Amino acid sequence: MSERIPTVETFEPIHPKKVKAAARDNLIHTRSFTGLYRTLRMSGGALLFLAFFGTVWLNWGGRQAVLWDLAESKFHIFGATFWPQDFILLSALLIICAFGLFAVTVFAGRVWCGYTCPQSVFTWLFMWCEKISEGERNQRIKLHAAPWGLNKLARRSAKHTLWLGISVLTGLTFVGYFTPIRPLAAELLTWQLGGVSLFWVLFFTAATYLNAGWLREAVCMHMCPYARFQSVMFDKDTLAVAYDAARGERRGPRRREVRSADVGLGDCIDCQLCVQVCPTGIDIRDGLQMACIGCAACIDACDSIMDKMGYARGLVSYTSEHQLQGGKTRLLRPRLIGYSAVLLVMIAALVLALVERPMVSLDVTKDRGLFRENSEGLIENIYSLKVINKTQQHQDYRLALVDAEGFRLQGETRISLAPGEIVNVPVSVALLADTPASSSQTLRFKVMDVDEPWIYSVADSRFVAPLNR
Repeated sequence: MSERIPTVETFEPIHPKKVKAAARDNLIHTRSFTGLYRTLRMSGGALLFLAFFGTVWLNWGGRQAVLWDLAESKFHIFGATFWPQDFILLSALLIICAFGLFAVTVFAGRVWCGYTCPQSVFTWLFMWCEKISEGERNQRIKLHAAPWGLNKLARRSAKHTLWLGISVLTGLTFVGYFTPIRPLAAELLTWQLGGVSLFWVLFFTAATYLNAGWLREAVCMHMCPYARFQSVMFDKDTLAVAYDAARGERRGPRRREVRSADVGLGDCIDCQLCVQVCPTGIDIRDGLQMACIGCAACIDACDSIMDKMGYARGLVSYTSEHQLQGGKTRLLRPRLIGYSAVLLVMIAALVLALVERPMVSLDVTKDRGLFRENSEGLIENIYSLKVINKTQQHQDYRLALVDAEGFRLQGETRISLAPGEIVNVPVSVALLADTPASSSQTLRFKVMDVDEPWIYSVADSRFVAPLNR
């Protein structure tokens, strides 16, 4: 007897019914599968996990390589150190990420959600933990419906132990990017961790455990704003996971050796495998849906069935509305070109800003007093100069006034700073003329490296003097 593909009750495509890959209580239990896109997703996820969990343990120059030192208001990224004055670069980076997401969405829909979004990546990991502790989909459905006993208790305990272990490690790692990870981990292992660090480790542990373990698809469908505005960026040439209804309808089961045309059916055998592997529990055959995260699990599942039936792959595929209507997908189009152009310009501007970023910072604060008369009978203003050495080397600097004829800088004008050191230098500026040109004038201060004069920074302040003495 010929082998048959497992099927479920069929239904007319003009009257589709929503079939969830779930148990009777509507929990989604996904089925295991293999395929090209699963391999790509797992490989990408492995690299992301390696970067997230591994980078925090790297050292650079005697310190943690990547560390946002909140206490010192410094952000270390390997050999570079960024300060609060450099936060404009962070804003630029976030804008670049936004335009990058827009460009990717216009081109290929929600591939970010399906392959690299932390919610999706951790959810796939938690589902794998569920599989190895509770078994495959049918076993999990039966276990969920079964009364509590030793077997169910042991399997559920194993699953939640794995979930909590991953969550604790995630919370520790995330906080480790803001507090040195080695002492943080030692304090956690010896039960000495407390205060603010303990709160945030527990907070991110709970967030990971709840989002990836319990909420899962609810985050994508009801909490994530991206699902709401993605359709605004779609056009008829956007690549999205779609079902070819013209080829697949009318649905129905048949023997392996039977051709679709011979029985008046389309290529879809209505096996429901595309529904059973979907992490959000939708039926891709119902058309483009807000809950679809573009993970391509249904493509891998459908392709495996097409291979068994001897049909061509691609009944479910990454395709565009134009292509489904018999046309051709246009890769280059105004919206995509516009987003890409803006993205490239902003990346170039960020690189230029990083290259031109001054490695010494100068902030000038004028004393609250308006002015005073010194022992020489000259009008003086008092200033506090905050100088930051942003380099990773010891530096010698010289303080000076720029284009300040008629003024004299008084006080310490040569300073020596260690790597990353911050000093406040009190100075005064004296007016050499008997009568000032104005009661308030702009002064420009400059701090410059003694040996490397191209390393400098300038800052402006005001000089106040009486017009009549």
